[in-house]
Amino acid sequence: MDKGLHFMFCVITTMLLLRESSQTGEKNDPKMLAASKSGFGTDSRGREEGLPTLTVTTILEDPYVMVRSAELEGYCIDLLKALAAMLHFSYKVKVVGDGQYGAVSSNGNWTGMIGEILRQEADIAVAPLTVTSAREEVVSFTTPFLQTGIGILLRKDTVSQEMSFFHFLAPFSKETWTGLLFAYVLTCFCLFLVARLSPCEWNEPKNEENHFTFLNSLWFGAGALALQGVTPRPKALSVRVIAAVWWLFTIALLAAYIANFTALLSSGSEQLPIQTFEDLVKQRKLEFGTLDGSSTFYFFKNSKNPIHQMIYEYMDKRRDHVLVKTYQEAVQRVMESNYAFIGESISQDLAAARHCNLIRAPEVIGARGFGIATTQASLWTKKLSIAVLKLRESGDLDYLRNKWWETSCLHTSRDRWSPLQPQALGGLFLTLAIGLALGVIAAVVELSNKSRHAAGHVKKSCCSVFTEEMCTRLRIKENTRQSQETSGRANA
Repeated sequence: MDKGLHFMFCVITTMLLLRESSQTGEKNDPKMLAASKSGFGTDSRGREEGLPTLTVTTILEDPYVMVRSAELEGYCIDLLKALAAMLHFSYKVKVVGDGQYGAVSSNGNWTGMIGEILRQEADIAVAPLTVTSAREEVVSFTTPFLQTGIGILLRKDTVSQEMSFFHFLAPFSKETWTGLLFAYVLTCFCLFLVARLSPCEWNEPKNEENHFTFLNSLWFGAGALALQGVTPRPKALSVRVIAAVWWLFTIALLAAYIANFTALLSSGSEQLPIQTFEDLVKQRKLEFGTLDGSSTFYFFKNSKNPIHQMIYEYMDKRRDHVLVKTYQEAVQRVMESNYAFIGESISQDLAAARHCNLIRAPEVIGARGFGIATTQASLWTKKLSIAVLKLRESGDLDYLRNKWWETSCLHTSRDRWSPLQPQALGGLFLTLAIGLALGVIAAVVELSNKSRHAAGHVKKSCCSVFTEEMCTRLRIKENTRQSQETSGRANA
């Protein structure tokens, strides 16, 4: 009897140990994380509460689904948790066996996540799965949870162009340079005008020589632009006001120029030579390709656009060399060789955010979206679509987008540079205009005060004396020339 009880105890203990070991091995398998994820607890608790359990297929792609410490995390996992909390279901996540998104193979069967849904190996697919007409014929898609398109991923040093001979003019736009030239000429003219009107700068127009001629005023303004002190030195308050405002303007302008020129040099290029897909086809320096069997490849295959057809023919003839198997392989190849990757623009934005030496070309074509795939007869399609719309309206999808696409680069994800426009310096030009106006007003006030004192001595009206003084000061060169001609004739 004792031997029988002892034998039964050993058998039960062995079975418990084997079961625990099996559960531990299943939990640590990153390819089949069947431990249920739910907004309401574990899978067993979900069954106790009568919640339906969905088998979810996905694909490992940063940042949508990633393995961290034997657990899955990423944008799609967070999205799945939010959907489960809203629709009250539990789920089991499995990574697609062949590592494919879903395309028709040579034997007519679907591969990847689409194939698993058709074979009823999974209920839904939550992944960066593009909604296409071919896939829509065999499965159903929800409302897209992410909008994207087709872009070109490049390495910055492979697309940098040689600097032009007049590259030093690039920090400012043409409009800014035009405004600067106009401000310079206007300021110098105001200096010339105010110096002639001000009595402090020129007391006796008939006997003195005014140092602020128009050429001297131009030289004075140019010296201030170069931060150099030049003569003549202003004496009158009105001239000093204009000079001080012009100095302030030039200091701020030079600071803006130096900062923008430094950014221009660090960016390596004023403008990307490859802006569009047409530019990519015309060049011969870079090879280009996309994911083998992806929706991007079939987009170019089915497109009637001549440029798109040229891209497809190029990739089809060199498919063994230019087509890549995974997105990680594509990014690595762009970083290490003269290769341009054509793919989802939203994934390329992530690559540019993670790798600061990468950049996406401006043109994006083929607007599309990532949706959740279900079987065609599934009742979950509409429920999931409504839940996705609610998450978008509440801002949760934007939060997830910012969370998983956060950049570690010092510059923007595209690191684009643009010339400084006049609007950015509008306040500076306005300050200069106000200073010029104050200088002219001060010169008029100074001249009117002198005219008022002179009118008391000669017993004339202030207005007549003021007019005579102004005419004399503005026509002094003509008067001098006439007096010289008169004296010449007298000597003759």
